[in-house]
Amino acid sequence: MKNQKKLIGCLCAAFTIVIWGSTFISSKKLLTLYSPAQIMLTRFLLAYGALWLVRPRKLSLPRKTELTFLLLGLSGCSLYFYTENSALTYTLASNVSIIVAAAPIFTAVLAHIAGVERFRSGTLLGFLVAFSGVILVVCNGTFVLKLNPRGDLLALGAAACWAVYSVLIRCLDDGLDPLLITRRTLFWGILTALPLVLLEGRPYPTGALLSPTVAGNFLFLGLIGSCLCYVLWNRAFYYLGVVTTNSFIYIQPFVTILVGWLFLREPISPLALVGAALITAGVVVAQRVPKKQHAGH
Repeated sequence: MKNQKKLIGCLCAAFTIVIWGSTFISSKKLLTLYSPAQIMLTRFLLAYGALWLVRPRKLSLPRKTELTFLLLGLSGCSLYFYTENSALTYTLASNVSIIVAAAPIFTAVLAHIAGVERFRSGTLLGFLVAFSGVILVVCNGTFVLKLNPRGDLLALGAAACWAVYSVLIRCLDDGLDPLLITRRTLFWGILTALPLVLLEGRPYPTGALLSPTVAGNFLFLGLIGSCLCYVLWNRAFYYLGVVTTNSFIYIQPFVTILVGWLFLREPISPLALVGAALITAGVVVAQRVPKKQHAGH
């Protein structure tokens, strides 16, 4: 039963990462018409509406739990997307990808401090191996890294936001419906994203939504990238733990360049393939449980 849950958790995490690594194509196309904050808000609204249709049940929560969901909406939705997208306007995409890929190690440290999961030596070794692979994949043979303090700090903020989101999710009651957890998180994500859209002051191009391409990209981002993937990712947390689940984030940069090669004809260098092998090895190492700990369960 334990191995079955682990397999389901790995499949949920792997599927989610493949989708999240593919969403950049939709976002890239939409950015020609919409601002990052407008795209973020629209995808959250679509995901929230879909979850209401699937699970039209009210969720009454204590004030303390509601505060946790507010923090989840901030850290895992609005603030995470805003810092990551803002970082892209100041620094290179490669910098952002590499820095955000540090989220799993931030999560492992924070989870240890919060008493959610113990930090293991295999986690650090897996991080070092996988992170080396991430650098090779992201650079993809070019090795152009240019430091930009503002952009790089924003990317670091995005990684920290994801770590906070991961640990907070694990602190919630295991008995809560994963669909309702995602729906409530998105609700607060919407409320905290609204001020960002209003502060931008850009007119929302409503007419463009009639375009099949625009509508299709938004539906993919909202229904698959946000609605389905957040539910699956949160479920993976309960089956694998936050540290193991987040180790799958290392795979995302390779998925991104693979999708870019398939759909945008962007080249993949031999070094990127070596990086992919290192990432895979790192993820495997990070998931290994020490024999003593395994025997104790």
